[in-house]
Amino acid sequence: MIKVEINNICMNYHSLTAETPALADISFGVQEGHFLSIVGPSGCGKSTLLNIIAGLISPSSGEIKINSSTDSVSFLKIGYMFQKDQLFDWLTIWDNVLLGLKINHSITASNKELVKRLLISYNLWEFRDHHPRELSGGMRQRVALIRTLALSPELLLLDEPFSALDYQTRLNISDEVYEIIKKEKKTTIMVTHDIAEAIAMSDEIIILSKRPAVIVKHMTLEFGENFSYPLKRREAPKFSIYFNEIWKELNNNAD
Repeated sequence: MIKVEINNICMNYHSLTAETPALADISFGVQEGHFLSIVGPSGCGKSTLLNIIAGLISPSSGEIKINSSTDSVSFLKIGYMFQKDQLFDWLTIWDNVLLGLKINHSITASNKELVKRLLISYNLWEFRDHHPRELSGGMRQRVALIRTLALSPELLLLDEPFSALDYQTRLNISDEVYEIIKKEKKTTIMVTHDIAEAIAMSDEIIILSKRPAVIVKHMTLEFGENFSYPLKRREAPKFSIYFNEIWKELNNNAD
């Protein structure tokens, strides 16, 4: 089943003197439960596309469908995880995770039970009364993800979610975040500059050209059961093949 459809998306930015095309006729679909990454040259419009999918900005033309619907209610089912964890240092982990539910006026006993289950499942329950400054960068990212999952989104959008972390932490947290996403069966779209990260985490990868961006390649990745987690996938024979293929496409479309 197709969870989200991106149909003929174009985006032009306007100023008093000029029009700048950013995205040109972008179309693709994401199967329910799949993890898709978007890569492309710097400044090609990856985050712009993610913001359009989230409903934060409107495209110049084209449409987004979630569960085959363009109804605005569908966009309330989207969870967005930004580059920084956006945790509030004066709130406890428990209060940070509940924040989205409070804003939506949707705190219920069952929602609190869901949050508790998530914190227990992903080894954060004992830190519920701590403050973000007392946690490592990787733990903060897990808290940010659980805060997003507390809203029970059907679609997760990740914008460079590990870019603020050091390399070793990025490798470890990618496994942890991937496990959470797959266990919770969330359809996910991630934007990243890191080719290796995209390959390690994704079922599919879309490569965008330089601006105005078009899709130059839509790849399906297959690793097999022996390479089911991001860190393990980096050891797979196909990993370097996929990496070289993406690198070649990006070089061919560089300025």
